[in-house]
Amino acid sequence: MRTVPHPIPYQGSKRNIAHHILRCIPRGTKALIEPFAGSAAVTLAAARSGLASTYILNDLNKPLMDLWRRILGRPEEIAREYEKLWKEQLADPRAFYREVRRRFNATGDPACLLYLLARCVKASVRYNANGEFNQSADNRRKGAHPDTMRHHILAASELLRGKTTIRSMNYRDILPEATPSDLVYMDPPYQGVCRDRDSRYVSGIQFCEFVEALSGLNDRGIRYVVSYDGRTGRKVHGRPLPAQLRLLHIEIHAGRSSQATLLGRSESTVESLYLSPALVQCLPVKRPTRATLVSSQMRLLETA
Repeated sequence: MRTVPHPIPYQGSKRNIAHHILRCIPRGTKALIEPFAGSAAVTLAAARSGLASTYILNDLNKPLMDLWRRILGRPEEIAREYEKLWKEQLADPRAFYREVRRRFNATGDPACLLYLLARCVKASVRYNANGEFNQSADNRRKGAHPDTMRHHILAASELLRGKTTIRSMNYRDILPEATPSDLVYMDPPYQGVCRDRDSRYVSGIQFCEFVEALSGLNDRGIRYVVSYDGRTGRKVHGRPLPAQLRLLHIEIHAGRSSQATLLGRSESTVESLYLSPALVQCLPVKRPTRATLVSSQMRLLETA
């Protein structure tokens, strides 16, 4: 099996569990829509498998979507710009990172953002109250080598070019475009939905508004998958989605937590997926009487 390219490093990316998520996407889907696109890990994996005819990538982070536009439309150019930045840093990586961060906050330049994501701590986007990128550099590394980055950029561009629409708008504004023959995959910042603002996003996502949006999709018979809450060991991340949405809850064991390992603990990370009623009807999975766990259902989904 050919590997899936990932040009944009992004904390929280579903790259490692994308193959599980793909089992929930019916083959022959008209459009796969990601309202919280980020690194587009699921879209890239779905495109590699040919699961949908077209793709819509959306994220409120406009510089990030400008970067995706460059990757799809001018891949060689963005690869050259990244290589230039990567080589210029070698004399003084710490000082150069700070200068690129300042430049990005002033201009929103996509190449600067790609360099920052390749160099910052845990590939983690962080913004201050003024909407400025303020994550520090991981000074133990210099970021992906330009040759590696070029390979991922060109491969991602080849996969998505000509069949992908790029948007930068509020997720609530993109959802009305979905039709019953499409599938919407949502990976919102669940740890921030209960607050007015999340440091990973310029603006936050309200829990009640998100639930209302899902209810609206149910009313329209839209198929969707949500990566929402989860847990590491006994620590639960985020609020579970309410029962009245009638979602099928599946838990995926994503392996050992790297953060817990660093702290000397052996804990596993469990990711949650919620499948909409309209999607469950087209997959060979029976609705459980309670939140369902793991392998038996994922084996059933493999036949979808």
